[in-house]
Amino acid sequence: MIITTQKKITLFAITMLASGLSICYYKTETTQAANLKSLQTTTIAQANPNQNELINRLLSTRECQGCDLRDVDLEKADLNGVDLSNAILIDADLDQANLSNANLSGANLTDADLEKANLTGANLTGANFTKADLEGANLTNADVTNAEFTDADLEGVTGLSR
Repeated sequence: MIITTQKKITLFAITMLASGLSICYYKTETTQAANLKSLQTTTIAQANPNQNELINRLLSTRECQGCDLRDVDLEKADLNGVDLSNAILIDADLDQANLSNANLSGANLTDADLEKANLTGANLTGANFTKADLEGANLTNADVTNAEFTDADLEGVTGLSR
């Protein structure tokens, strides 16, 4: 790992052509650059280093039971068939994610964004969707036994018997 510190001076010049007036000012910034080639990257935005490990585990093994993934950004992620049973997904961004046939039994998805998510055939037994945004989500053939949907946005949800 290589970390360097560099001072950057930016010069700004503004010239008013009609009046011949010139204004010049500068600002000084201290920046740091890091060479972290040993770290793996993924196209999914991650909230913290511990979550990086959990997300890599989820994507490689397709399971992360009981993982704390609060505030994680998995927008548009292909999570077909993953096991996230008992996971903490509070405030998670799962907007347009493919969670078909996923196991989310016992998961806490309070305040999660699942807008237009595909939950077809998912196991949602005992999952907590309190205040979650499920607008336009597809829950066709999903098992919602004992799932909690208090104050959840269910507008346009398909496959959910109310």
